[in-house]
Amino acid sequence: MIRMSFALLLSIALGAVGRGQQPSASQQADTQSYPPAQIAAGQPLFSARCGFCHGRDTYGGESGPDLSRSALVTEDVRGNKIIPVIRDGRVDKGMPAISLPDRDMMAIVAFIHDQKKKSESPGRRRNVDPTDLRTGNADAGKAYFYGAGGCARCHAPDGDLAGIAGRLEGLTLLQRMLDPASGRRDRPHPATVTVTTRTGETISGRLAYRDEFTIALTDASGWYRSWPTNQVTFTVNNPLDAHSEQLGKYTDNDMHNVLAYLQTLR
Repeated sequence: MIRMSFALLLSIALGAVGRGQQPSASQQADTQSYPPAQIAAGQPLFSARCGFCHGRDTYGGESGPDLSRSALVTEDVRGNKIIPVIRDGRVDKGMPAISLPDRDMMAIVAFIHDQKKKSESPGRRRNVDPTDLRTGNADAGKAYFYGAGGCARCHAPDGDLAGIAGRLEGLTLLQRMLDPASGRRDRPHPATVTVTTRTGETISGRLAYRDEFTIALTDASGWYRSWPTNQVTFTVNNPLDAHSEQLGKYTDNDMHNVLAYLQTLR
């Protein structure tokens, strides 16, 4: 039995979400080979724009998943899936939109696919043995849940978490613990925003888009409305922010212990 570190488990857990149909080996060989010069050009671009979350090597960082294990990357054909995510971002997951020329976008795509190919070479661990997830202390995890972790402020073992270990097991349970939206088509507890205009009008709705220049929402009538951020004031309420913040606080022991406690909730 090998006790895996939090950083490694985090990258595996968040990178393993949402596996879909994968291209055949022949299709990947035909579509995912890139010139060395293009790959080399993509490395510094990825490092500067994406490395702070996904690691300089694409294998996962403090807040971003391991892209070499990403279903989206596996399904991507010459940027058809990767580029829209880079350009649009994933605001609900804390990923900003990034605007780059097409040439730079394709260089990043080339680097990501080259790193994925390297990651599949013999010797790199690609999965998690169930025993790796059974090394924590459930009593210590319970104490953290009710104490330093602050989990009990939003969750209850006899409420929303009742029977969770019977519904989710192993890596799937870890994924849900680290990112409650993982593996789900619905968006639990979607972020909301209240915008106040210069004339004093207040509009509230579901957060639709946010970056340093624009704030947008979908109101109760289903209308998409957006404003320049420097022309309004706004307040965002995202119940899942606590989970994102927690990723920066967990120690290896905390993560294994809380997971051990959740595994008792049957």
